[in-house]
Amino acid sequence: MGDGTYIATLPAEWTIGPKPHGGFLLALAARAAVHSATTAMPAIEDLAPLAVSAQFLRAPEVGPVLLRTEIRKAGRTATVVSSCLEQRGRSCVESTVTVGRLPSQSPDYADLPDIPAAPPADAIDLSTLGPGGVYKLGSVCDVRLDKEGAGFLSGRSDDPLVLRLWVRPFSERADPYFALIAGDISMPVTFNMGRFGWSPTVQLTALLRANPAPGWLRVQVSCSAVHGQWFDEDAVVIDSAGRLICQARQLALTPAG
Repeated sequence: MGDGTYIATLPAEWTIGPKPHGGFLLALAARAAVHSATTAMPAIEDLAPLAVSAQFLRAPEVGPVLLRTEIRKAGRTATVVSSCLEQRGRSCVESTVTVGRLPSQSPDYADLPDIPAAPPADAIDLSTLGPGGVYKLGSVCDVRLDKEGAGFLSGRSDDPLVLRLWVRPFSERADPYFALIAGDISMPVTFNMGRFGWSPTVQLTALLRANPAPGWLRVQVSCSAVHGQWFDEDAVVIDSAGRLICQARQLALTPAG
């Protein structure tokens, strides 16, 4: 719309229950910020999000939203853009996005979890939960959950708070924006404590490290501590070439035990 303002629509498919998916909102804020930076600095090519830090003030509804962006610092290496998602005159998600060029060279150091490049044959296809269920993401991208360690599937509540998933788009190849979604693709790890129900994200920070190679993105999600209803969740996203693509950490609320 000009002056760094954008209009978007939150679709019903990208929701958890009735609420838009947090990773999708993060990707939307990052896309607006990158477009704003690219418009302001057209001489710098191949800009992408490098880091996104978001405060979730209130959950928006499915439907139209407004995104207001403002360049806070412009630079050839890193540009910082604020990106605020509003709906019906109220701020819902306020983000700060660091924009730059993703590295293309091999890492000098990496310490990553050992996750198979493809899901095992008995992995749970989350599309089998049905488009009318709470977890609708299985209808818009291919998501598989490792049964090993997911004790909540069989009624256990004493497994470690670690889950492994694999995800890929149904069409085209994953990009940095899909990697942001992958960093928030998991159901809450507190399911393994028997705590089911809405677990809203309060704050989420994601770091993008490389452009994903074609194929599955493998995701490991873990938790360091649960204090009352507060818990943290760390996600590591690795592509089919074995490279670190995204790291995401969030602070969220779980239903009381």
